[in-house]
Amino acid sequence: MLATCAHGIPLRSARGAKAGVGTRWQSGSMSAPLDGILVIDLSRALAGPQAGQMLGDMGARVIKVESDTGDDTRGWGPPFVGPDDAHISTYFLAANRNKESIVLDLKSDDGRDVLTRLAQRADVLIENFRPGVLGRLGFSTQRLHELNPRLVVLSISGFGHDGPEGGRAGYDQIAQGEAGLMSVTGSDPDDPQRVGVPIGDLLSGMNGAFGVVTALYERERTGLGRVVRTSLLASVIGAHAMHGTNYLVGGKVGRAQGNHHPSIAPYGLFQASDGPVQVACAAESLWVKFAEAFGIDPTTSGFETNRQRVENRDAVVARVNEALAGHTSEEVLATCARVGVPSGKVRTIDEVYTWDQVASQHLLQKLDHPVLGQITVPGSPLRFDDNPYAGGRADNLPPPGLGEHSQAIRTWLADDE
Repeated sequence: MLATCAHGIPLRSARGAKAGVGTRWQSGSMSAPLDGILVIDLSRALAGPQAGQMLGDMGARVIKVESDTGDDTRGWGPPFVGPDDAHISTYFLAANRNKESIVLDLKSDDGRDVLTRLAQRADVLIENFRPGVLGRLGFSTQRLHELNPRLVVLSISGFGHDGPEGGRAGYDQIAQGEAGLMSVTGSDPDDPQRVGVPIGDLLSGMNGAFGVVTALYERERTGLGRVVRTSLLASVIGAHAMHGTNYLVGGKVGRAQGNHHPSIAPYGLFQASDGPVQVACAAESLWVKFAEAFGIDPTTSGFETNRQRVENRDAVVARVNEALAGHTSEEVLATCARVGVPSGKVRTIDEVYTWDQVASQHLLQKLDHPVLGQITVPGSPLRFDDNPYAGGRADNLPPPGLGEHSQAIRTWLADDE
């Protein structure tokens, strides 16, 4: 007998999937890329849950294991939505769709027993405890692989699982500062700023999900799982891009310089008569087109090449702002479009979600929430050519209530013995 969750969807056993036989659960009328993959998500806050959500978006069945107080983000707000006696954090809604929730006390015999049975059936286990905590609970990576040699374990930490500072707690803004990102973000070197979203957490989740699918692919050849590790520190440093090679190879230390590219000019935020616009002259031909369209001599001394323009950035920015001051932002954007120079607005969040281009890319996802009714959330950034939806599945589930699926999951485990 196959149990069903609160949404009426079959609760799959991963045993058949691992053996290459059995029922293949499908998302709506089509098979999702990760159908048959069972993920146990022990993580909380954002980095681990983001990885779990990405796997769930691709069709994996994701079981979120929570304490009786729930994921920390259930209490992060305002804003909260819903009735007074059932406030729901919009922060939690951001990283927990396509999951089921079971409440377990991992310090109790019952909690450890249920997690043991889940680990034996799972393909993936995600955790972001401080290094060593999961081992003290009785689930070291060695023990997990004794229970299930095919298990892929994703471990996300703040600063790495080893090294002189491997035990440090990791929070996004702290990692942004420690990993150098804040030093290259802001109006100038004396104005370090964090990125406006928790980018360290999000990148760690993305890197973790990529590591998981890589390990699952490898498992097809070896039959064995492995431990995948990433951290906020590693993920932010991995996103340094040219700032990393500028220093390591070129010996140049990057500094915050506002809304202008460190290696290309003009490329950044400029002022039209009624507000800001962004222009990117990332090739010499684009610079010539842009300059001629706005009455600037592209051969002005010090402006002839990109290298010269970067060296004389202040003068270039001043000249471009002077040229654009006689035009509205819409006029600037229309002229740039006509001559083929990349440009754009600076939209507020509400403007983004009411933009028809965003809707056309299926980046708005409607979910039927048991408390809130129909809600709209940002959709998966991935699309597949045979799927009209964003993401890999057609039957996306709302973020779960705390322990919403506890009984159904226990019933499934008992039936699957």
